[in-house]
Amino acid sequence: MEKDKRINGCKLLILGGSAGSLEVLIKILPHLTVLSGYAMVIVLHRKGSEDNTLEELIAIKTTVPVVEVEDKTPLVPGHIYVAPSDYHLLFEKNDTISLDTSEKVNYSRPSIDVSFETAADIYGASLVAILLSGANADGTKGLISVKNAGGTVIIQDPVSAEVSFMPGNALDNMKPDFVADVKKILELILSINID
Repeated sequence: MEKDKRINGCKLLILGGSAGSLEVLIKILPHLTVLSGYAMVIVLHRKGSEDNTLEELIAIKTTVPVVEVEDKTPLVPGHIYVAPSDYHLLFEKNDTISLDTSEKVNYSRPSIDVSFETAADIYGASLVAILLSGANADGTKGLISVKNAGGTVIIQDPVSAEVSFMPGNALDNMKPDFVADVKKILELILSINID
């Protein structure tokens, strides 16, 4: 199941989660000082509002630049992007992010499945997708798309998740490359593109 401990050739790291996942990010982000040759995108279920508290919190927790996402925002390696509330976040062939207000998927907008699936279409084997704690089935179909496209799939160990349903559902439906607690997730992220 587990590949070599290092992950190379990554252009995009995308993390998806819901209830309990912010706590994981707060533990991981302070240890990230540079993203070596890849961009990071965070897609969390959030209340539909104009609130940008999540972006501000993430920016406080890391020295990596955090970019406010608008429609057609270019993805630049070495930066973190956070899906805004009430929009699906989609990836385009020209390394940009587009925003979409179509129907909710799995009762959510942004939907993790939508973001994972479009990222898999564009980035294929150069994509790393991580699914964190959460309370619904969002993310499972997207991870299957990532795996089928040759990308690397990491699922938070449900035992370590504050809300185990989301990672547990994914594990029931697919075989990831890694099942990891928070410490191991951090180790894997720090290994990306390190020769």
